[in-house]
Amino acid sequence: MIFREAQHADIVQIQVVRNSVRENTLSDPALVTDQDVATFLTERGKGWVCEINGQVIGFAIVDLQDHNVWALFLHPEFEKKGVGRQLQTLLLDWYFEQTKLPIWLGTSPGTRAEAFYRKSGWVEVGKHGKEEVKFEMRHEEWSLLSMQ
Repeated sequence: MIFREAQHADIVQIQVVRNSVRENTLSDPALVTDQDVATFLTERGKGWVCEINGQVIGFAIVDLQDHNVWALFLHPEFEKKGVGRQLQTLLLDWYFEQTKLPIWLGTSPGTRAEAFYRKSGWVEVGKHGKEEVKFEMRHEEWSLLSMQ
């Protein structure tokens, strides 16, 4: 497994992973365009991918403008192998090097993602949108968690 910064050339494979998930699916894959991904990678924040044999199997993208995790997704075949945790670590380490402001994310309730974030130390702070659970991570908490 190779973890590295996401590049524009990764967008096609990022979209494949995004549309392969079984939970937190998009109602319409056209809602997140290649241009949206490019904007978040190059103008609004930064992203990372995990690849095996040149194939992207997971990715994470942070949005510095809205201070949130824009995306963190794995191809279902590669869940529960530590990929999500490593992508999250890369994302949060970089984010908190840029700012000490809290970061948030939203995810559907009752999903593996919700359980993952709770186990990772994210704190539920309310609702996002109509149905998502909103979580937050503060710099102080991440500093303590990342030292363990």
